[in-house]
Amino acid sequence: MVSSMRRDPEVGRLLLSILFLAAWEAGSGQVHYSVPEEAKHGTFVGRMAQDLGLELAELVPRLFRVASKGRGDLLEVNLQNGILFVNSRIDREELCGRRAECSIHLEVVVERPLQVFHVEVEVKDINDNPPVFPMSVKTIGFPESKLLDSRFPLEGATDADIGVNALLSYKLSSSEFFSLDIQTNDELSQSLSLVLRKSLDREETAAVSLLLVATDGGKPELTGTVQLFINVLDVNDNEPTFDQSVYKVQLLENTANGTLVIKLNSSDADEGSNSEIVYSFSSDVPSTIKTKFKIDPNTGEIRTKGQLDYEVAKFYEIQVLAYDNGTPTMTGHCKISVKIVDINDNTPEVSITSLSLPIREDALLGTVIALIMVSDRDSGANGQVTCLLTPHVPFKLVSTFKNYYSLVLDSALDREKLSHYELVVTARDQGSPSLSATASLSVEVADVNDNAPLFAQPEYTVFVKENNPPGCHIFTVSARDLDAQENALVSYSLVERRVGERALSSYVSVHAESGKVYALQPLDHEELELLQFQVSARDAGVPPLGSNVTLQVFVLDENDNAPALLPLFRVGLYTGEISTTRALDEADSPRQRLLVLVKDHGEPALMATATVLLSLVDSGQVPKTSLRESSGTASAKAALVDVNVYLIIAICAVSSLLVLSLLLYTALRCSASPTEGACGPGKPVLVCSSAVGSWSYSQQRRQRVCSGEGPPKTDLMAFSPSLPQGPGSAEAGQQPSESEHLGKVSF
Repeated sequence: MVSSMRRDPEVGRLLLSILFLAAWEAGSGQVHYSVPEEAKHGTFVGRMAQDLGLELAELVPRLFRVASKGRGDLLEVNLQNGILFVNSRIDREELCGRRAECSIHLEVVVERPLQVFHVEVEVKDINDNPPVFPMSVKTIGFPESKLLDSRFPLEGATDADIGVNALLSYKLSSSEFFSLDIQTNDELSQSLSLVLRKSLDREETAAVSLLLVATDGGKPELTGTVQLFINVLDVNDNEPTFDQSVYKVQLLENTANGTLVIKLNSSDADEGSNSEIVYSFSSDVPSTIKTKFKIDPNTGEIRTKGQLDYEVAKFYEIQVLAYDNGTPTMTGHCKISVKIVDINDNTPEVSITSLSLPIREDALLGTVIALIMVSDRDSGANGQVTCLLTPHVPFKLVSTFKNYYSLVLDSALDREKLSHYELVVTARDQGSPSLSATASLSVEVADVNDNAPLFAQPEYTVFVKENNPPGCHIFTVSARDLDAQENALVSYSLVERRVGERALSSYVSVHAESGKVYALQPLDHEELELLQFQVSARDAGVPPLGSNVTLQVFVLDENDNAPALLPLFRVGLYTGEISTTRALDEADSPRQRLLVLVKDHGEPALMATATVLLSLVDSGQVPKTSLRESSGTASAKAALVDVNVYLIIAICAVSSLLVLSLLLYTALRCSASPTEGACGPGKPVLVCSSAVGSWSYSQQRRQRVCSGEGPPKTDLMAFSPSLPQGPGSAEAGQQPSESEHLGKVSF
């Protein structure tokens, strides 16, 4: 194209005009190029990327692609430079036939964001088809009796090109007998005739050979030829004649088979058999005409044969011969021009090309989902199509170019409400009656992680018995996510925190997939009565969403602790002094029982025991020994008598001496001044009682007993069993056996 522009300034100016037109149309949303047919592979068509306003560097990342209706391999775009070039042979006649306009429509689609452009490439006709006659050799019988200026019609040539390239001129080889007469009937055809310029004499000239040349208007021009052999005939002076040389008829394309087209009437001035006329189609008539029409040889009636279709052929030209039965036979000629009238007999066609399916539920309004093309083979109003979409859907149709539409998102989507749409596109023409066609499109809504996992309730209460086995399953949490696939795949985990000095994960764990909660170690009610923690549920979306649920685990108590003695008190190894080891408070039992063992150093050693009952009372209250305690002591003594009377007597004597010593010592300490070791007065009164009497000692609550002699000796420690909470308890009067006392004394 560049070289031809350099050679021909006129072609250069034409090319610049075309480029200017293409640039102007690009600004209006459509780019227009032109390319001659039969251009070689790689021929430059246009700088498509530049004309569409696209950067070369973004063609590949944005998935630049070109689609065309019909043959999509004729044109191609170089993604490196954005140039549109010819990819394969373009034959305008094969692509568009004899239509005046021939274009290749390209749809250019780029993504991220999605854009759709329309490009029209006009295919320019070149003179690549020579004129062609129906036959290369034609024999004509021409009677010698023909008068001067007699005519014999000839079938002209046809040229597959259009415009100037199909504008034919004819030239007949030099002859003294014949000349060529050309008459233009209309813009569609020309009538050729051989005209007799000199009378024929069969005896002098029996045959004449002529060459008819047809030349088109292309540059360079192409030619076609037919060899005409004219046999000079004798006898039969008159030929059949028609009242018109051309008859024009219009037929609807839905005309029934056998419908009369025209009844021909020719006349012959001869008489007898020389005037008997027979009608037939010319031998030059194409086979397509013979399949659509038939002629009665006797009456000259032409009727339809088969179904006419405006979309296949819009008009027909029929050459008819009328020949008589004379010898030699003479013929007359006429042409019937049949124009087919369109009716609305073709339903619209709908083609849908999906682009963004499935569509994300968070897609922006205006997102292009599909491209829709509608067409109708009819013409005029019968071929004008409108496109409608199923009502009450969040989509709409937007007209982009001629019969092209874009299906775009018109309102927000929510997959959790509706995840699938069945759309029906209806194309309806403007004919009467109107015809329509439909096409379906299934639109799936893709999930977006917009729903967090939810628990059935915000808090659960769980009861677990203490001393559970390690790894025991105590509860199962479950959260539901309304999303789909990985966005609904829920995993569970602990919300870590500290429980005292330890981490929560040392007590419990949760299975990530099932949500089962396990106790990792035995729980102890005495250590932990309530374990409160949170479990988190997270989905697998990006970014993930989640929520928490609170578990309150109550550890139920079991009888797993035996009664135990608490060292509240101590006794001097040699002095027998009983003192407290810590301050007494309200949390201590109000009644304590002490068993004191006394042992000598003889061989064998002898021992005795004494029971001391302690009651913690408020200041001002007078301690009283209950009758039940006295009876309990008596019962204990009776039991000792049953064992060994003498041993009991000895023990009682020693115990009495020990108690008296303790009482005297205590009285001395209580009468001592504060500087001698007492820590001050207090409200509670410590009351001591035994089988031989009772004594009391005042002490400040929540303070230890102080002594000026230093800490008391602890060579002998007495452990007492816990006393019941009230004076009516049966255990208060029970005397432990000697063996039990021995088992609770340590040295």
